Amino acid sequence: MPIQDTLNQLGVTIPPVPAALAAYIPSKRAGNLIFTSGQLPLVAGKLEKTGKVGKDLTLAEAKEEAKQCLLNALAAILLHIDSLDQIKSIVKLGVFVAGTPEFTEQHLVANGASELVAAIFGEKGKHARFAIGVSSLPLNAAVELEVVVEVE
Repeated sequence: MPIQDTLNQLGVTIPPVPAALAAYIPSKRAGNLIFTSGQLPLVAGKLEKTGKVGKDLTLAEAKEEAKQCLLNALAAILLHIDSLDQIKSIVKLGVFVAGTPEFTEQHLVANGASELVAAIFGEKGKHARFAIGVSSLPLNAAVELEVVVEVE
């Protein structure tokens, strides 16, 4: 089934590529790999939620933020390919979570993105991953995500 059909079934839309916020590009292709820059959960250029997980955002809200980061990363990947069907494999996700010092469920926040990747790409979506807690992120975002994919 084409990826677009899967996205439609999931009720998911790939947004326009968020503009870079500093001196970088949204993604870079090197051979058959595409690396995204860190993607924030921007919607129409703005963060809908800000702050720390465990204080300002719940775990469930942070998982939704991770999903938005993933969608933004897919948009950045599409700068280099014509269709998400050209992705052979999701190689790795890197997830940064700004939380309170007591918050230790970064891996569960990252599951928001990992579960969406699995739903969209099936077997091709199996990936390596890291989830790291940090003291702060750009614009006071709660989550930032990077992706590496292999393409045809």
